[in-house]
Amino acid sequence: MSAEHHHRGRFRNPHNRDPHSGAGLLKFLGQWARSRPSGAPPVSCRPDLAFLAGNRSVRTATWIGHASFLIQLDGLNILTDPHLSPRASPVQWAGPERLLPPALTHEQIPPVDVVLISHNHYDHLDAATVRWLAMAHSPLFIVPLGNAPLLRRLGAQRVEELDWWGLHRRGGLNVRLVPAQHFSGRGAGDRNATLWGGFVFEADGAKVYFAGDTGYSPDFADIGRRLGPIDLSLIPIGAYDPRQFMRPMHIDPEEAVQIHLDVRSKRSLAMHWGTFRLTLEPLDEPPVRLGRARAAAGLADSAFTVPVPGETLTW
Repeated sequence: MSAEHHHRGRFRNPHNRDPHSGAGLLKFLGQWARSRPSGAPPVSCRPDLAFLAGNRSVRTATWIGHASFLIQLDGLNILTDPHLSPRASPVQWAGPERLLPPALTHEQIPPVDVVLISHNHYDHLDAATVRWLAMAHSPLFIVPLGNAPLLRRLGAQRVEELDWWGLHRRGGLNVRLVPAQHFSGRGAGDRNATLWGGFVFEADGAKVYFAGDTGYSPDFADIGRRLGPIDLSLIPIGAYDPRQFMRPMHIDPEEAVQIHLDVRSKRSLAMHWGTFRLTLEPLDEPPVRLGRARAAAGLADSAFTVPVPGETLTW
């Protein structure tokens, strides 16, 4: 396995050297602070709680919000990047605020078996949610390299770290960490000290790809060659503007469609939009652009859909 993403005790992107720093970052933060959100966040629907609590056989995906999905597969309840707090921030009195509540509350989430965390940014690794999950459900947490110490400080008893292309086997479930083009850090001095990535997990003869948070790179064609075809993909479509600054680390809807094609996905679901105002595009723009990009690629509407928060889709 190539270790090109390992560099002097830190991690890096093989295809892009992390431009999110310096004057460009300060300029963006100033733009973000002065801007006001336009457009409306999505409207949630009421989840079928009785079905989710009792389901042990039907493959389902329920969008909780942002990058958080409940995936039910082979009798397991799997959460991706769970975030239930009011803000994506180290503190709950400042920072990006939720624009819609989690589609499933703490009490409504069925017993959790496995939690997949793609990286340590505050909108993907929420300390309060991890602490609650560890106490209430004691699941297995699977994380990229370097993230286990934080999870253990938050109370997690079972944590598995993976490098890119590393594999964890748990009974009939196989979980592999796959590359993404992003970065990590939760404060001063820890930039890229921990790894980031996406996941491909497989059980009951079905493969699910969770892209995490990423810019576009040749990694997705590689994932498709090695692990495709994928039965269900969870792909971000938001947090892309201003494009010149965001392109290396956040895909736009057009690139999301290309990832769908690259990984040879049979069906994809959109995520990472409309929950937090992290960038400058209108809140409701990503699904519109996704629809245009899907049509331009000649894909059926059902190939890449935008779930309603709280909606449970079967596949």
